[in-house]
Amino acid sequence: VQLQASGGGLVQSGGSLRLSCVASRDIFSINAMGWYRQAPGKERELVATITTGGSTNYADSVKGRFAISRDNAKNTVYLQMNSLKPEDTAVYYCAASSRMLPTKSAEYDYWGQGTLVTVSS
Repeated sequence: VQLQASGGGLVQSGGSLRLSCVASRDIFSINAMGWYRQAPGKERELVATITTGGSTNYADSVKGRFAISRDNAKNTVYLQMNSLKPEDTAVYYCAASSRMLPTKSAEYDYWGQGTLVTVSS
């Protein structure tokens, strides 16, 4: 499975962006999709995950501001990001896992190339 992430860009603090991740094939058979991010000088961290059944999980830092969703018919996963803060600045990666509920990055089998999100203060 190849994953293509897009939608990043420069936005002011308090603004919104929607990231998209298109898979090269049917994602219905992939159990979980996730978004990770990596800021300069920091480790990659989980942002959100969504299972085939639609269950979601979020990092505490984005709860109430970000929403992950998936459209199996379009082989696409989205990350709606609202009330963005400068600390959200990072490269955002989408990932796919064959596990039902992956809990760490090593449990994801496929990764996209990343899209840069920059939030100015």
